[in-house]
Amino acid sequence: MLDRIRALEGARVLVAVAGAPGSGKSTLAEALVQRLDDAVLVPMDGFHLDDRVLEARGLRARKGAVETFDAQGFAALVERLAVPRSEVIFPIFDRSREIAVAGAGVVAPDHRVVLIEGNYLLLDSSPWKQARYDLRIWLDVPEAELERRLAARWQGYGKNAQQIAAHLENDLANARLVTRRSSGADLSIVYPAHQPPGQG
Repeated sequence: MLDRIRALEGARVLVAVAGAPGSGKSTLAEALVQRLDDAVLVPMDGFHLDDRVLEARGLRARKGAVETFDAQGFAALVERLAVPRSEVIFPIFDRSREIAVAGAGVVAPDHRVVLIEGNYLLLDSSPWKQARYDLRIWLDVPEAELERRLAARWQGYGKNAQQIAAHLENDLANARLVTRRSSGADLSIVYPAHQPPGQG
């Protein structure tokens, strides 16, 4: 994967890391950035709509669903990121406060590789499908493993059993949408299906 990224030509290249919630996008993207001298990470999550907007639209319980993001704003950011040797300021989502912080991230002119991670990067609907990437990576993880990881994530945030169940219902609905309607990956990483001890 690192060889594929390093071989990309251009003064600024965009690498999409996409997959369902809990598939390991952030972990993989962060690991790649650490191994590349000229890379920066831009998470899609900075384009979460604010809770007040979601409440006004009756979408608070669906936070994280595709309709709860500023998709047009994200698409405009991707266009800006593609400009070689440009500085681009972008928002970052603070999960501890559940808000996006404007101006919190910086892509510097000498960042040649921009790793962009998010659930909906490869979605087959506008404006997501208009975004152009030089390399598209898809993380393929079975739903049972996603559920295990997501439950552990929400438990780590101090959620109770009822709250975890509600989050899981939303997350897994989003995971099914992403899995069904994403396309165009250049490279797929398949998480191995679980096997009982002694069977492989």
